[in-house]
Amino acid sequence: MSFIVGLLTFLILVNCLFLIFLVLIQLPKKDTGAGLAFGGGAADALFGAGSGNALTKITKYATVIFFGLALLLGVMQERIHRVNTSEFEKQLQQQQQPPLTAVPPPTTPPPGAVPATNASGLLLPPVGNASSAATPATAPAPATTGTNAPAK
Repeated sequence: MSFIVGLLTFLILVNCLFLIFLVLIQLPKKDTGAGLAFGGGAADALFGAGSGNALTKITKYATVIFFGLALLLGVMQERIHRVNTSEFEKQLQQQQQPPLTAVPPPTTPPPGAVPATNASGLLLPPVGNASSAATPATAPAPATTGTNAPAK
C-alpha cells in the first residue's frame, strides 16, 4: 500500500509541475488589465467568456486530476496511519503488561532487621501501614537480666 502512496505522490508532483507550466504559458485575454486585478469581470476571467482554447481545457482537466489525487492520497494516508497506530498500540500494551511470574514484594521485614526508633528511643510505626499510623509509638520493653528478674 505504501508503494501505491509513493507512486500517487509522484504523480501529483508531476501534475503540479504540469499545471504551473500550463498556467504560465496561457495568454491573457485582450480586454483584461488593471480592472481585472480589482474585481472587474471576475466571472469571465474564472469561467471564461467563450469556449476557450485547448490550453484552458487541458488546465481544467489537470486541475480536476490534481484534486482527485489529493483526496485519494488523503484517504490512503489516513488508512496507513490508522493501521500503523493500532500495531504500535498493541506492542505498547504487551510491554506494559506485568509478567505472569511476578513475585509480590515481602510484607515482613527480613530477619535480623532493626526496628526504627526516634531520638528518645521510642519505636516508630512502620511506613505504609495505615492502621499502625493512627496508634502512638510505644516505648520498648525494659530489658530483664538474671539479677533483676521478678519472682514467680
